[in-house]
Amino acid sequence: MDVKIAFATPELKSLVRRTQLAEIAEQLPRTLMELGAEVRIFIPHSRDIDTAALGPLEESALLRIKDGSSRTPVTIRTGYIDGLTVHLIDHGQLFRTRHPYGDENGPYADNWRRFAIFARTVLEGFGPLAFTPDVIHCLDWTTGLIPLIQKLEYSTRDHPASKPGTLFAIQNLAMQGSFEREILPKIGVPHEYFRSVLGVELGARVNYLKAGAEFATMVGASSPSKARQYVEAERGDGLEETFRRREKDIVGVQSGIDYRTWDPSSDPLLAQNYAADDKELAGKRKCKASLQEVMKLEVSPRTPVLAIVGRFDADSGFDILAESLTPMLERNVEIILMGPGPPEIIERLHTIEQTFAGRCRVVEGYDVATAHTLLAGADMLLLPGHYHATNALCAIAMRYGVIPIAYAFSGLEDTLVDLTASPKKGTGLLFERYDPDALVDALDRGRTLFKKATDWKAIAKRCMEEDFSWAESGREYMKAYRRLTRQVKQKK
Repeated sequence: MDVKIAFATPELKSLVRRTQLAEIAEQLPRTLMELGAEVRIFIPHSRDIDTAALGPLEESALLRIKDGSSRTPVTIRTGYIDGLTVHLIDHGQLFRTRHPYGDENGPYADNWRRFAIFARTVLEGFGPLAFTPDVIHCLDWTTGLIPLIQKLEYSTRDHPASKPGTLFAIQNLAMQGSFEREILPKIGVPHEYFRSVLGVELGARVNYLKAGAEFATMVGASSPSKARQYVEAERGDGLEETFRRREKDIVGVQSGIDYRTWDPSSDPLLAQNYAADDKELAGKRKCKASLQEVMKLEVSPRTPVLAIVGRFDADSGFDILAESLTPMLERNVEIILMGPGPPEIIERLHTIEQTFAGRCRVVEGYDVATAHTLLAGADMLLLPGHYHATNALCAIAMRYGVIPIAYAFSGLEDTLVDLTASPKKGTGLLFERYDPDALVDALDRGRTLFKKATDWKAIAKRCMEEDFSWAESGREYMKAYRRLTRQVKQKK
């Protein structure tokens, strides 16, 4: 299938990375190109972007984009990253001088305007770029107006933007882009669309994520189980009614992993490389000893090392983790925590670190090199969060022979098989009650398994052999695109 795809995203791994969305926005298009698709990426030219990575930029279009009752000039500049075409949406006031979403004071107050301009520029830009996509793949709330504006302003026009279907992919359901209803005339949306059914209203506010979920040809979820959860009561963050109406149009596709970057058999950052066919996993044992030494922990192969990677907040499960850390450390385990968080929480973690000197280490912020060595040396990865937008960290850990411990309804159900329920096929430990006691109980089950060295190595190898490559994800998306284009043709 020779398919043309326009990707609209606020982030791109090689240019600007704030969330896991950046990885998906780059790896998926690369995979689709390898499968024969023509792909172009549309992204705001935020101040974080170093254009040197794009090579010489070409000014492809100068547009005057509808902005309330007037118009504002927007430039589209084009560059390339290893064969990937990138169109920068450039507006000095709205994008070039700003970060993607906000600054140290929080989200920008005019994000409603910024991403309305972005949506309109993407659609209007197809004309001067001489690009008629079959699919517009929209990523998260910042692109939510694209399907609606396409319907309102292009459906009856002879324009390249009238041709494609839209796939609105939701990675983070919690971030929705919610604004006061007074913005409606300023973004060019008639007041009649301020309604809950087939409209943009949610909680008496204009909701950009809801706009995408309502008006896109298809809605994408980050996994098959997440697609099912969206339609369940109290699992759709307020959009359950929308998701239930659109159930037949929701497709769940698991994100892939870049095994060129994350592969313990060739990872240059490790003390020793290792692979699933290494009978004794001696390389992983050496990586563990090296990690314990570097982190100033007791060097002991018989003590399980637990890794925790992520922001220290409630979304990452810190609400139950905070109450679990002391009981965990009172057991025979060592814990390494890495991530950012509010100063008061970091201070609290350092207090625990001092109390359990030689058993606990806190690494402030996120460091990629440390993440590699941490996963190579860890035995288990704690993923206590009640929601995981992607399976990335879990799947990467598994490739490094780390056994994950996760909440059973967090979106990782398609990634993990519970060892308690299926000892011969299991790849992780799941806990079904979202509370500290259940998390500690899952750790105790892991500790019991860890004591049986032969069984533990077999589980680690089983994890390492799982395939979460982007190639498989790309093939699933190609199937979704074929279905989407058929739907568009049937409606015309």
